[in-house]
Amino acid sequence: MKIRFWPTLLILIVVAVTVRLGFWQRDRAHQKEALNAQIVAFENAPAREIGTEPLPLKSIEFHRVEARGVFLPERVVYLDNRPYNDQPGFYVVMPLKLEGGGYVLVNRGWLPRNMADRTGIERYETPKGVVEVKGIARANASQAYELGHGGSAAHEQIRQNLDIKSYAAETGLALQPFVIQQTNDTGDRLVRDWPAPTLGVERNYGYMLQWWGMAAAAVAFGLYAARRAAKKDDVSDGEAEHHA
Repeated sequence: MKIRFWPTLLILIVVAVTVRLGFWQRDRAHQKEALNAQIVAFENAPAREIGTEPLPLKSIEFHRVEARGVFLPERVVYLDNRPYNDQPGFYVVMPLKLEGGGYVLVNRGWLPRNMADRTGIERYETPKGVVEVKGIARANASQAYELGHGGSAAHEQIRQNLDIKSYAAETGLALQPFVIQQTNDTGDRLVRDWPAPTLGVERNYGYMLQWWGMAAAAVAFGLYAARRAAKKDDVSDGEAEHHA
């Protein structure tokens, strides 16, 4: 059986690339599994107190935290399009002025939308004076899909998303580079049934199997094409011998 150089090279390239991509997806899945194990460990570890010193996001994300301070309701932002149990609503995000100085954003919880007025805000309570906030440090208050940035314009009370750095520049507040996802009850009528972090491990394993399936299909196609070409060569050789 003659081996045709260019078709064989093409098949080998396809197999090499798809196998490598499969391994890459497997490695990504392993990394996410390790991160998930870290998250579980952080949830069971003692809470870290948030003070005046800025804490790098990498050192605090997913950790249990505690902070004491005063809420600034005049700086509240409502994150739109945050459904809960198929009911439309908002996330209530409010800065907390820390006792020792500095600020941190707190995602206080979910609030149902006023169905009679899309921009109307249902009544909820904000504790006055110093309050203790317990929760989980997150990179953002929640990120929803958004086309452009028109829905997250500065100085708007209702927004699609909230970037910490942009909000700090907008308000002049010296914010910590993370958001506290509040878990303790402060008698404010807000819902705090937070979804568990989704890392997409199953999706990575699915992509891994798809890439390796493509590699197997490329090998099968190459073998089929080679056998078919060999049969044609045999037929051609037989006809040549017959005519000779």
